[in-house]
Amino acid sequence: MPQERFGRNNRGVARTPRPIPARVRILSAILAVACVGLAIVGSVTFMVQREQVIAGVNARLDAQVQSLRGVADRSSVEETGSGAEPATEDADVSDYASIDDYLRAVVARLVPARNEASLALIDGVARYKPATLSGFDISDNTAFIERVLDETAGGTAKKGTAVTDQGSLRYVAIPVTMPGDPRTGLYVRVVDLGAELEPVTVAMITYVIAALIVLGAIAVVGWFVTGRLLSPIRHLRETANAISITDLSPRLSAEGNDDIADLSRTVNSMLDRLEGSVDVQRQLLDDVRHELKTPITIVRGHLELMDPRDADDVASAREIGMAELDRLARLVEDIDLLAAAEGDSYTMREVDLAALTARVGELVAVIPGHTWTVEAHAEGVTVGDQDRLLQAWLQLADNAAKYTPAGSPIEIGSALDAGGARLWVRDHGAGIPHGARHRIFRRFDRAHGKRTIGGSGLGLAIVDAIAKSHGGQCAVTDTPGGGATFTIHLPPTTAELPAPVRAGDVVLQREAAG
Repeated sequence: MPQERFGRNNRGVARTPRPIPARVRILSAILAVACVGLAIVGSVTFMVQREQVIAGVNARLDAQVQSLRGVADRSSVEETGSGAEPATEDADVSDYASIDDYLRAVVARLVPARNEASLALIDGVARYKPATLSGFDISDNTAFIERVLDETAGGTAKKGTAVTDQGSLRYVAIPVTMPGDPRTGLYVRVVDLGAELEPVTVAMITYVIAALIVLGAIAVVGWFVTGRLLSPIRHLRETANAISITDLSPRLSAEGNDDIADLSRTVNSMLDRLEGSVDVQRQLLDDVRHELKTPITIVRGHLELMDPRDADDVASAREIGMAELDRLARLVEDIDLLAAAEGDSYTMREVDLAALTARVGELVAVIPGHTWTVEAHAEGVTVGDQDRLLQAWLQLADNAAKYTPAGSPIEIGSALDAGGARLWVRDHGAGIPHGARHRIFRRFDRAHGKRTIGGSGLGLAIVDAIAKSHGGQCAVTDTPGGGATFTIHLPPTTAELPAPVRAGDVVLQREAAG
């Protein structure tokens, strides 16, 4: 059951197991790979050395068989550190009077080396053993003697390995017979395999100890190295835990040029956008609350002062209420337009600048109170959403018509060069003070902070959002002779267009420009 597997807390709710830290998992994987590698290398080395030792032992035992033919010739026997070597001049067992003489000569001449033993048996009874102290004695090893007697009962020499109380013994047993002698002799040569393998075993133990020390060093070094490598991720987790809706200021250290530093910079950029978006939403709520408070106060005040019995007073209050409600409706509509402009509902394709300029010229010509002139038509195309660009350009024209004296001329035009496309509107009004240019694109803001002209104060904010969604910007400059020129700058068509800019990006870029 899940409850039994994960356990329960004091309230009886199943608890999920605590995840294993990445630091532990990485270090465990490193140690596992190192352990497997060291084990494979050690095992292969041990097996190779062991086989070499066993092959040497077998060669020494095989040499004993050849040596038995030359033991009668004393001058032909050479004693070496590893036992007797075959004689250069052969002799035959028939040269001896009895099996006793032959086996006595064999045991006396083939002196066992270190870790070796030999024994001669006649009719299953141990008769002769070396008188030297260079080897070890097997004459009392009854179980071993019985084994070799059983194996050679058929008269065939045998070679094998026996595990006895004296250790692991590698042996060769050679039956000996003589014509005219009914007895059966047996010569046994033994090598203590455990003693021969002792250097290999010591080397292997040394290797294991060294491997454990190496694994310990890897564990210690790896613990600190992985901790240092994962510290940015741990800091990322701590930063994420510290962030709340009331405090979005914590940031990560983005030093270095590795993947983790890139991740830190990406997260910081995300936090910047998130903080900017939250700030924009807060500002929007504050501005909307402020904008709604005024018409509500006006309508409420007139309703409270209205005389229900006075038809003129009722009509006046009704007129004022309807006007304020219309203003609220326009405010809601502009907020909806701004949200759409800051969204991602853009259809990017090639836009003919000349056709777009002609279309704007046709539409602004019906705006009363001003003389409209199309001064320049750009020849070429740009990449963008034609409807959004048309909306932004018309908004600039409408804004110029509202804030310039009646009867003053207004020019529009477009241009295209290596730096990109420009869509501009030029008026000849009072202009925009330099100190106010950084805030006229803010929501519900005006250059002079006055409400004498109708509107929600979102027009230029919508234009700015559309321009930034196309990877460009909207800027204001002075018109020669007085007035202001608003220009939408679009990037070259060869440049990669960014994704539509969100509210946070708009505010951050606007504040950076300011």
